[in-house]
Amino acid sequence: MADFDLEALSLTELRKLHKDIAKSISTYEDRQKAEARAKVEAFARDLGYSLAELMGEDAKPKRAPAPAKYRHPENPALTWSGRGRKPQWFVEAPSEGFFVKPR
Repeated sequence: MADFDLEALSLTELRKLHKDIAKSISTYEDRQKAEARAKVEAFARDLGYSLAELMGEDAKPKRAPAPAKYRHPENPALTWSGRGRKPQWFVEAPSEGFFVKPR
């Protein structure tokens, strides 16, 4: 390991050294995680499974899309569920009697 006289370094040099050390730690941790993941995937493969099967990643419940509450009367393909950001056609429409609620 290198011997450094930290007292002799300027503030700029100390900050650069700090940044370099933080980057080295991060890349080391990333390499270690990738190596561990590869080992676990190989072990799961040897047992006849994928890692996703063992972790249950494939079995996440999917949320059904919300039903449309608003439909454009001139173009029925344009709908909005009332959730999330308002579509531009909804914002630009007159507020009275323009929308038809789907059944």
